[in-house]
Amino acid sequence: MGIDQAAGFQVFVGICLFVLGLCIGSFLNVCIYRIPLKQSVISPPSHCPNCNTRLTAADMIPVVSYILLRGRCRYCKAGIPVRYPLVELLTGMVYLILYIRYGFSVETLALLYLFSILLAVLFIDLDHMIIPNGLVLLGMAGGALTTVYNLFVPFSLYQPSKWYTPLIGMVSASGILFAVALIGLLIYGNDGAMGMGDVKLFIPIGMFLGWKLALLSLFLAVMLGGITSIFLLISRIVKRKSAIPFGPFIVAGTFIATLFGNSIISWYFAQI
Repeated sequence: MGIDQAAGFQVFVGICLFVLGLCIGSFLNVCIYRIPLKQSVISPPSHCPNCNTRLTAADMIPVVSYILLRGRCRYCKAGIPVRYPLVELLTGMVYLILYIRYGFSVETLALLYLFSILLAVLFIDLDHMIIPNGLVLLGMAGGALTTVYNLFVPFSLYQPSKWYTPLIGMVSASGILFAVALIGLLIYGNDGAMGMGDVKLFIPIGMFLGWKLALLSLFLAVMLGGITSIFLLISRIVKRKSAIPFGPFIVAGTFIATLFGNSIISWYFAQI
């Protein structure tokens, strides 16, 4: 395959993954809406939550349908939240960026799976301040497959790649958060500022990324959460005792660590 053909193939795969991300984002919208309500994500089929009219394929084309319908239901004219196309676009962009970073590889497929779950977690935590156990278990199932794969083929995210790296990853960041939650329980009588959902979420993250990137994800999440909290307090958007979901910062920190983590770690140790 010539250089031009190879480049054309890469562009084609990138476009396909972006479109796939848009479609997966459409399904994630269903998950984000239904999972907190303990409803099936399969049945009944997609329908308008306002008039309950079943949606057709023309109503559910990612992003395009929202634009053509001008953000309103075709049947009852109720407004469609702008979050729906945003989730679709965000998922498509995440898929494309991961492909650009890691190419068409097993690692890319594994990360697409992980971040599909994390994006659902992000918006559910924003809305309801919960991280559903079902999503964590799905992540752990994928992490288990990654662990088995690493036994036979070194997983490039693990540097160095050892058979036990994902197992240490399971307990590294989640163990630190569990200790924080335990201290909160002893001092305040509850888990303090750290929910157990955040603790459990780092189990699959550690399995996919290994202990080094999992710890970096935790550090970045804490930094992003702290900076955002200070800004919200100074701007008086929230009060001092207001609860702020940590899940979105975990997702953001994990995404940064996934893209640049090994470079960040190498740079840091070069400075000391």
